[in-house]
Amino acid sequence: MSDKIKKSYKQSKNIYDDVLTQGNFWSRLYIKFFWQGVDDNIVAGDLLSHIPDDFAEKLLDVPVGTAVFTYQKYKRMKKAEITCLDYSEDMLSQAEARFNENDFRNVKTMQGDVGKLPFDDETFDTVLSMNGFHAFPDKEKAYDETFRVLKKGGVFLACFYVQGKSKRTDRLVKNILAKKGWFTPPFETEESLRARIDKRYEVEYFETRGSIVLFKAKKR
Repeated sequence: MSDKIKKSYKQSKNIYDDVLTQGNFWSRLYIKFFWQGVDDNIVAGDLLSHIPDDFAEKLLDVPVGTAVFTYQKYKRMKKAEITCLDYSEDMLSQAEARFNENDFRNVKTMQGDVGKLPFDDETFDTVLSMNGFHAFPDKEKAYDETFRVLKKGGVFLACFYVQGKSKRTDRLVKNILAKKGWFTPPFETEESLRARIDKRYEVEYFETRGSIVLFKAKKR
């Protein structure tokens, strides 16, 4: 499964940003038809608005992807200590190029597995995971590891696909995205995710837009 994921993101590296940011007509049509028109640019902006620009603590971004949604935000977060991790070297290389072009001094990138994070317990004040959990092959380990490395009282911010909100989206995920390796079952429903998060966190914000959930939760 790990090799399948690496291969799928390597194949999509040249179209990934266009699809997510709706950079052309076909990507806009795809988003409108299969994802109920939910705009990833707006979703990302709304999620990142929960991190203040003067944030001066430690943040883990996993998976960073190509940093297409985060690099402008990180440019303003000059006091933060940011670690960006991704399993795909192809995604990571694009993120690194963005950071290098903008001369980021407070961002560190690394290849790694969310199921086995190379950090001590309670290292980070915030863990950010955008469009990650629907792709992670071992979701239980991913939930455990992101919880483990987050400090008590720290913030878990995330957005990703949940099933059961749109038959059209669910069919796309099952018949194409999962088979190609971009998404990996099993998938949460809105209800199962909320129940899971409630067990370990104090939920401060939880919203579903189409088949995408956004939330902010504080570690107990």
